[in-house]
Amino acid sequence: MLKQERQQRIVDILNEEHKVIASDLSKRLSVSEDTIRRDLKELDNQGIIKRVHSGALRAGPPVEDFSTRQGMDNENKSNLATKALNLIKDGMVVLIDGGTTNLQLVHQLPLSLKCTVITNSPPIAMALTNHEDVEVIMIGGTLFKQSMVNLGIDTFEALDKMRADLYIMGTYKIDPQLGVSVPSLSEALVKRKMTSISTEILAMVTDDKLDTISNHIVCPTDQLTYLITERVNADIKSLYERQGITVID
Repeated sequence: MLKQERQQRIVDILNEEHKVIASDLSKRLSVSEDTIRRDLKELDNQGIIKRVHSGALRAGPPVEDFSTRQGMDNENKSNLATKALNLIKDGMVVLIDGGTTNLQLVHQLPLSLKCTVITNSPPIAMALTNHEDVEVIMIGGTLFKQSMVNLGIDTFEALDKMRADLYIMGTYKIDPQLGVSVPSLSEALVKRKMTSISTEILAMVTDDKLDTISNHIVCPTDQLTYLITERVNADIKSLYERQGITVID
């Protein structure tokens, strides 16, 4: 088997199984582990996969800016948001992070809802202007334009004085063993703080983000209370459920 064919086979296996182990690939493709490691390194350098200890994960969707993501997979995001509506009740304090799926959820919130929403996302705050009985607490900071969220020491210190019943986390990448991760360290730190001040945590994740990893870990997945996703493999779903997470798909 030529190198190009072997590397394509690795990608095909990864897309099907979501995770590969170098030692297993060595046996399946009848080549040495050193050859497999070189293949994984080359594929990682090309951005096709993401190398991890002993193997690789899917790279997941590319990191796009907020305006680009607003026009992508809107039907899927809307379906995820609809499933989350029952988790938001009158009287709650809800912390809503940035993200286009989270924005879809806010657009679906009933106008009769009576709650408090804390957010560091200007688009989410603006989307709540017609909800007369929703008190909106906008957290300041330095605007991170790629994600359209406020970050930095001011954001962090403001969160230190707050508590939330439910944190709706904007989620980039997630793996049941490696955790929730994002490409930006400053965003990871703020998300980590949001996690620490919230009683329950919800992540809404399109299936292309499952079993993927980025550069900075926010938290282990066992800190999640709810995971709303789509077309999740039964074995992967079981991994999350064994961590005490309610999976809604």
